[in-house]
Amino acid sequence: MPDRYHIHAIPTPARFRRVGKFGNVDWREDCSRCSNCVKLRCTYDVYRDESAHNRDPAAPVETLNSCKACLSCVQGCTKGLLAVSLNPEFLDLGDAYWKPDILLTTWNQADAGKIPVSGAGYRGRFQGPGFDSIWTDMSEIVRPTRDGIHGREYISTSVDIGQKPLRLEFDREGRMLSEPARLLEIQLPAILDMPAWPVQGNRLAEARAIAAKELCSLAVMTAKDAAALPPERLPFAVPVLSGDDVPKSQALLEAVRMVELLDCPDVAELAGDVRYVNPEVMVAVRMVLRPSAADRAAELARAGLKILHLCADQHGCERPDNGRPGRHLKDVLRDVHGRLVKDGLRDTVTLIAGGGIALAEHMAKAIICGADLVSVDTPLLVALGCQVCRRGHETHSGGCPAGIGSAGSAYAAQRMVNLMAAWHNQLIEVLGAMGIREVRRLRGEVGRAMFLEDIEKDAFGDIARVTRAQVHVGSHRSSRR
Repeated sequence: MPDRYHIHAIPTPARFRRVGKFGNVDWREDCSRCSNCVKLRCTYDVYRDESAHNRDPAAPVETLNSCKACLSCVQGCTKGLLAVSLNPEFLDLGDAYWKPDILLTTWNQADAGKIPVSGAGYRGRFQGPGFDSIWTDMSEIVRPTRDGIHGREYISTSVDIGQKPLRLEFDREGRMLSEPARLLEIQLPAILDMPAWPVQGNRLAEARAIAAKELCSLAVMTAKDAAALPPERLPFAVPVLSGDDVPKSQALLEAVRMVELLDCPDVAELAGDVRYVNPEVMVAVRMVLRPSAADRAAELARAGLKILHLCADQHGCERPDNGRPGRHLKDVLRDVHGRLVKDGLRDTVTLIAGGGIALAEHMAKAIICGADLVSVDTPLLVALGCQVCRRGHETHSGGCPAGIGSAGSAYAAQRMVNLMAAWHNQLIEVLGAMGIREVRRLRGEVGRAMFLEDIEKDAFGDIARVTRAQVHVGSHRSSRR
């Protein structure tokens, strides 16, 4: 029996001093300098680290722990001199989608590969836009075993990429007449995608390839970056090719297991050219999400292109059309998934969803909405210190202010592996709480989740219809007068 899939996380401190969510307010005027000061007993050594940093801000700090708001110091101080408050610098991080809490969670996960726990607990809302409007079914969590979810039977997180035949045909002697399925199995329903914006240097592409090998996954990159990789890492690279790249990438096509073609009118002919060079290579189409995504997906599936990478923007939305705001990825996924089911094509197609996947829960919710797996891009940059600058990345003429492009490939790869290890653990927790033992079964299981818009429609739909009817009657009476 093969070994169970396990990601080996190694604690890897960040290269920068963390911007913490909470700050300590210390009123020292009445301090009695007692021998049992609560600062010395801080579980996270926050006061010790802050003292070392204040003495020499340029000195390296081995531990970058920030206040977790456990409030033990506030409650334990006999003079009541300590308080905890929100850090205004923390509130200025990120943007409207990549909120400060998401950045902090990602940093903590990349440090050690563990699910972060905060003493303050969760104080946010249980609803919101995008993925926050989905609540998953956790009915199985009411009867946990003594050793927890991980002590039960094995929960598989592996997925298959490629065309899946609907049936097999055999002759009278038992020989299979159908072509054997060519599937690429990865052990995590996530691949490592290219950054959403240009990053200086090619070390991150190499880091993604190293991390993909460790994760038994794949790393998407440009053809130029893939060609620069050593031969032993090419099986884990997925080069993105345009029509002009295919004729001059023969050596690369022979070395990789999967490629992505940019969507274009003649993408089916380009896929044929790729398979002519390497009949065993998987060919995916990289689609920019637009309002016509469902029609285009069905068209490509009928043309024999069975791996579709649906790419939203970094906020998880499709490109707007005619000035209308784009839909969120969750809504586009349900539309595309439903269309392929209606046309009888869904079980033959692999859907990869990318853009706006910011947390581990987004991976599970995207699969619930119809994806087979997701692609991760911006969280990989955040794991290296990116703060998703509100001013925009193009305004920094000197490069990334966090210097993520200068990170060593081995260091960056380990931070990525740690992040995916934390996501993998959370996915197992979600699957176990839902009573699902295989992530493949989660695909399209919208009945195992609640959607806020559906709840509001059920609760207030009659009121809205009555209101519209009253408005119609009122306008009709006014016109008669």
